[in-house]
Amino acid sequence: MLRKRLLAIRRTLGEVFYGMAVHDMVRHVQRTRGSMEHLFILITLGDLVGVPILPPYYSLRLLPYVVPEINSWKRRLLRERDITDLLG
Repeated sequence: MLRKRLLAIRRTLGEVFYGMAVHDMVRHVQRTRGSMEHLFILITLGDLVGVPILPPYYSLRLLPYVVPEINSWKRRLLRERDITDLLG
């Protein structure tokens, strides 16, 4: 009983310290990664939305790596945004 209680307290303290020290950095890294993926897909498949940047040969070479992300990318790209999205 006491052992379970101590483990629960230890886990709770670990989560609190994680939230205080690391959580903001992790969220920033996740946002940066998302932005980089968004730009990569825009560069490789920009002609889907009317922005041809790369020659079609290179886009076709990269296509097998990008296909799983196309639907979510198009949804993110065409999503309506307001000023609160830019601040957060």
